[in-house]
Amino acid sequence: MTITDIRDAILTGETAEVGALPVPEAYRGVTVHADEAGMFDGIPSRDKDPRKSLHVDEVPTPEPGPGEALIAVMASAINYNTVWTSIFEPIPTFKFLQRYGKLSPLAKRHDQPYHVVGSDAAGVVLRTGPGVHRWKPGDEIVAHCLNVELEGPDGHNDTMLDSDQRIWGFETNFGGLAELALVKANQLMPKPDHLTWEEAACPGLVNSTAYRQLVTTNGANMKQGDVVLIWGASGGLGSYATQFALNGGAIPVCVVSSPEKAEIVRRMGAELVIDRNAEGYRFWKDENTQDPKEWQRFGARIRELTGGEDPDIVFEHPGRETFGASVYAARKGGTIVTCASTSGYLHQYDNRYLWMNLKRIIGSHFANYRESWEANRLIAKGLIHPTLSRTYSMTETGQAALDVHRNAHQGKVGVLCLAPEEGLGVRDVEKRSKHIDRINLFRGA
Repeated sequence: MTITDIRDAILTGETAEVGALPVPEAYRGVTVHADEAGMFDGIPSRDKDPRKSLHVDEVPTPEPGPGEALIAVMASAINYNTVWTSIFEPIPTFKFLQRYGKLSPLAKRHDQPYHVVGSDAAGVVLRTGPGVHRWKPGDEIVAHCLNVELEGPDGHNDTMLDSDQRIWGFETNFGGLAELALVKANQLMPKPDHLTWEEAACPGLVNSTAYRQLVTTNGANMKQGDVVLIWGASGGLGSYATQFALNGGAIPVCVVSSPEKAEIVRRMGAELVIDRNAEGYRFWKDENTQDPKEWQRFGARIRELTGGEDPDIVFEHPGRETFGASVYAARKGGTIVTCASTSGYLHQYDNRYLWMNLKRIIGSHFANYRESWEANRLIAKGLIHPTLSRTYSMTETGQAALDVHRNAHQGKVGVLCLAPEEGLGVRDVEKRSKHIDRINLFRGA
């Protein structure tokens, strides 16, 4: 009995039978290797190539412990944390695994000389550990990436504040870019039944992140009529922020980097669009000096589009490159909500524009269990849609990560794991037909 038998049972719709099939002793997963963590030393970040560090290896199958589940992964997706992992920045993720491994004998399994990466997954439950009652083998699921112990008090109001909160597949092992994956059972959510495996896999991390960052009281608490400046509005994170802004009655100002990306956000329904490359914004004069005149020119352009209004909310994730402009551009009393920092973590801004104008900076990181569930519910109801543009095979994960690293992609980039081809896994054809244009909006972009 092999992994192929599990895949075939899922493909023929016999998902209830997978619990009776033996679990293979090993499986294929996308990994980085601890003995290669120094391979890019001295090379600028932009020149580091994930194709050199990401491998497809056969690794031993972990046994699900208490509160855990082993899942068969039909499809996964690329997030920027996989790019960071692949270029060993800001630190090699093996330091995360070592730290986690000291927590308990159960966590010790994660401390390996290899790291199976990936923080998104759509698939089927294979096995559950002791104490798992909500889920059973054969359930079709997606997994969110919040790994949390909940043994201390801090996480019980907001699980993201737990002292032992981690991102699965980045700060833990056995991630989603693989044929099998190990998760905590409370990471599981129902797979939206009108989506294919690859479509269902792609929203998880970014959809939940954008939901918390923009919509909830833990983030910017967006309301109707708010002007929302969205950086990278057609990208993996921004494409969901744009949808939430439009759905919530806000007024998105979408910043993109090409005419093609501008056209995508217009097709999503956004009317106010800035192509930052076409308009030539250069917020830094050199590596160490920002240009406030460019902030002012950018702010004037926003007011031109909005009829004289500054953004109530700035949806920040590029980080170093844009943060000074973001703090400047937000209205008096406005909010800059920030995560990720894909262009660099060391943000610089002129504090006069923050302090004298009573603006707020809010740090936001992924989403708690409830927020993830609510964000997935919106996908399942067809109110928010996947932004999948292209799908790769698992052996092409290095190229997929390189595309994201170089911002040569639109929306989300998917990866087929056990699914042999695209287009499989749809259970509700009628619901799908109602939303097919939106589902396919990013395809081929």
